[in-house]
Amino acid sequence: MRLVFAGTPETALPSLRALIDSPRHDVVAVVTRPDAQTGRGRKVHPSPVAELAEEAGIEVLRPAKAGDPGFLDRLRALEPDCCPVVAYGALLPQSALDVPRRGWVNLHFSLLPAWRGAAPVQHSVLHGDEITGAATFQIVKELDAGPVYGVVTEEIRAGDTSGALLERLSISGAGLLAATLDGIEDGTLEPRPQPADGISYAPKINVDDARADWQAPAMRVDRLVRACTPNPGAWSEFRGQRVKLGPVRPRPDAARLEPGVIAATKHEVLVGTATHPVELTEVQAQGKRAMSAAEWARGSRLGEGDKFA
Repeated sequence: MRLVFAGTPETALPSLRALIDSPRHDVVAVVTRPDAQTGRGRKVHPSPVAELAEEAGIEVLRPAKAGDPGFLDRLRALEPDCCPVVAYGALLPQSALDVPRRGWVNLHFSLLPAWRGAAPVQHSVLHGDEITGAATFQIVKELDAGPVYGVVTEEIRAGDTSGALLERLSISGAGLLAATLDGIEDGTLEPRPQPADGISYAPKINVDDARADWQAPAMRVDRLVRACTPNPGAWSEFRGQRVKLGPVRPRPDAARLEPGVIAATKHEVLVGTATHPVELTEVQAQGKRAMSAAEWARGSRLGEGDKFA
């Protein structure tokens, strides 16, 4: 099939590579978000998907909005059979959905109808799910509500961050997406409506949501930090300044501390919660590099009673 692939971040790269390498399909163009400022220097860079497409000699379309007339005209001229989507990052209007004769097929990183929305992997970690996965479905106007072609499942491991889990899902999901497009081309695969039960939503987690609440149980603190690693990054406030937190380890074996109170030894840094303490692994103070929690504690000259706000 003639494909126009839509995607933006690194998460989409395994799927794009799989489709470029497929002998059954021809990726004639990619659609991605406009170039954006990234990094400390805030220099403008193309998206990871745009970089890969350009390396492969594939046309790159960067519409400010997917409903822009110029973009729609070019999309129609490309005459795609199908448009696969992986983490594109923008809404698709009906005028765009109507262009490919076999529709737009999205790879979504949850077991639909669970965790529809922008941050399914983060919410699956945050809420303590034991199993998640990826699903391919036909895009419709309602958010992530289209009929499903297929799924793959993935166990959520005890120490998984959202970044580590998403990396695994992006690889297994790439195989699912390629197989889905093969089945659509063959006429052997028909999508099935999502069940009405079990619907949940996964809105974007912003920086304010990522603040550690030391009044919560240790399990909740652990899940929040892992869900927000690497983005947007969990944090707390210490001596009036924000510090970024790497994954923590629940320590039910340690002596109880008041919520937020920090207890440091030569080899470990513990913080109190509503239940048992958690052990910090990595800390990044404002304007500083990331460092081990023990190194941060030494540099901060912690005293008795020091605590996170």
